[in-house]
Amino acid sequence: MKILAIVGSPRLKGNTDYLVEQALGEAAKLGAQTEKLVLSQYEVSPCLGCDDCASRDSCLLKDDAGWILDKFCEADGVILATPVYWYNVSAQMKAFIDRNYFLYKHNRKSQARAVGIIVVAEMEGIEDTVHTLKQFIDELDVERGRIFTACGYANRPGEAESNLPLVEEARKLGRQMAGEKR
Repeated sequence: MKILAIVGSPRLKGNTDYLVEQALGEAAKLGAQTEKLVLSQYEVSPCLGCDDCASRDSCLLKDDAGWILDKFCEADGVILATPVYWYNVSAQMKAFIDRNYFLYKHNRKSQARAVGIIVVAEMEGIEDTVHTLKQFIDELDVERGRIFTACGYANRPGEAESNLPLVEEARKLGRQMAGEKR
């Protein structure tokens, strides 16, 4: 199984990234091939809203979104991870979600059989953020029992590491993504 984690946090080595590493580590122990893409490390421009996607072979924007979307479509499992910024997904994750419109207009979507959602908030917004990500993945035809979540609170860099129940939730998500039932 190939699991791709798409991280919407602009902070390298932040709380969201740490939890993704925990999930991917557990999945790898069970034999999954894992890869992590931190969106802030690539150029993923916001959608221009040209509304001409269906008539084009490729997006007008020439950035990294094209190959990232290809990897997204090819993965057997996808983890979408974001901190909560202003009560919802980060700008990086929102740009990624919006750029999927090109795929939608070409009747192309991820083949993922499992999806993980990792959300970290300072105080509020987890429910709205998870709702946004679940609305996005509704288009993927993933069975309800194959959507896993790990959500919790951390308000300072590094704080997630000491939230042991949250760390275990992320690890469990990784095991579930790789097919383990426990």
